[in-house]
Amino acid sequence: MLPGAGMNPKQLKQMQRAMKQMGMDNKDVKGVTEVVLKFKNKEVLIKSPKVSLMDFMGQQTYQITGKVVEQKIETELEVPEDDVELVSNQTGVTKEKALETLKETEGDLAEAILRLS
Repeated sequence: MLPGAGMNPKQLKQMQRAMKQMGMDNKDVKGVTEVVLKFKNKEVLIKSPKVSLMDFMGQQTYQITGKVVEQKIETELEVPEDDVELVSNQTGVTKEKALETLKETEGDLAEAILRLS
């Protein structure tokens, strides 16, 4: 809900009074330059955001609008040396090949052994 969006001043004032009667408080948050939402494999950046804080019955809700930019997060899988050695010994391949296969299988030992056998 965007308070004031497309309303004349009288309607806006009525809406603000109704929100106040229901115990809702809406304030603009000043000074925010960027908002970052972090996910497992990406980040969503909101540049030059307009942020509003709505408080309703003790529950705070942030409303954010702005220019959205998504970025993928590259993560390097760290494979324990014990896992590399186990796959190498079980399949008879070099440690380098075992490590490569473990990375392809995202560290899944059983899948790596099956692929190399």
